[in-house]
Amino acid sequence: MDGDGDGDGLGRRERDILALERRGFAGPGAKERAVREELGLAPVRYYQLLNALLDDPRALAHDPVTVNRLRRVREARRAER
Repeated sequence: MDGDGDGDGLGRRERDILALERRGFAGPGAKERAVREELGLAPVRYYQLLNALLDDPRALAHDPVTVNRLRRVREARRAER
């Protein structure tokens, strides 16, 4: 924990990732640009962290709407393979 938690056990970076996922992005590359500029992460690392967050009960408690939406998207992609 990085000391600025709001009681849900998530660190700032985890909360920032979920906040970024709540936003809509216009145009190709806009989300990846935001990931680099706002979070300082390479997109590959961002998606690794995001995928782990989707399985974290603390993330579900923090933002159930976003986490459940992303879980549905992930499951749909897995079903297509």
